[in-house]
Amino acid sequence: MEYSEISYSVVERVATVRLARPAALNAFTDVMRRELIDAFDRADADDDVRVVLLTGEGRAFCAGADLSGGAGTFDARERADLPENTPDGVPRDGGGTCALRIAAAKKPVIAAVNGAAVGVGATMLLPADIRIAAESARFGFVFARRGLVPEAASSWFLPRIVGISQAMEWAVTGRVFDAAEAKAGGLVSRVVPDGELLDTAHGIAAEIVRGTAPVAVAATRRLLWSMLGAASPFDAHRLDSRTIHHLGAGPDVAEGVRAFLEKRPADFPGSVSADYPEFLPPWP
Repeated sequence: MEYSEISYSVVERVATVRLARPAALNAFTDVMRRELIDAFDRADADDDVRVVLLTGEGRAFCAGADLSGGAGTFDARERADLPENTPDGVPRDGGGTCALRIAAAKKPVIAAVNGAAVGVGATMLLPADIRIAAESARFGFVFARRGLVPEAASSWFLPRIVGISQAMEWAVTGRVFDAAEAKAGGLVSRVVPDGELLDTAHGIAAEIVRGTAPVAVAATRRLLWSMLGAASPFDAHRLDSRTIHHLGAGPDVAEGVRAFLEKRPADFPGSVSADYPEFLPPWP
């Protein structure tokens, strides 16, 4: 796919996916939705990609849905660009199809929030594994102020990330808040000066690339996210045990142990495309 509203590049095993409608503050469109899904498909299929970095071009991350269509923007009866109807007859929300694709990624996702992240710009961040913000970043789950509920499966993601009380405060007031409040509430793990944002994100990505096994990272991502909905820790124990048994008999673990004993960096031979434990349940 040729991209017109995002950009995609791979440098030092990090795929950078950048929202690229800066004149419109990277407002979300159906074109952007389809391009983002394709970019995450592309990153998952490329064993040279170890980490995906998601950020925005210009002074915003994403200012929300493109509202240039006017009052009928969210009226499915007036739109031809919604995802196909499902068997229950309800068209899925576009932000949700994008967020669930990010959630399903086999590569860790770092979101570097470079400016305003409002509406779908905020909910798109939730399935990222690591979220860091520039000091100038602003966030808002503004849906109630537009007569809507939060989309992109955020009624599942947001309370699990920040807790139900904080999630409710942000969702029912719909107010826009700063990066310091986002960090205090657990939405982001770090706030850094604007000029240090991408260097910080790349530093985290480089640590993953240099020091970890790609198959182990992919399996860890799946285990941690999918077990958020487990009924019991014994569900996690059973799946952890099976994965440890499987990986423990493979070449990556042998190499990791040898490298530790020999006091050298590990050179893991496994690849996600060939060695990912397919018994791990699909998620989401």
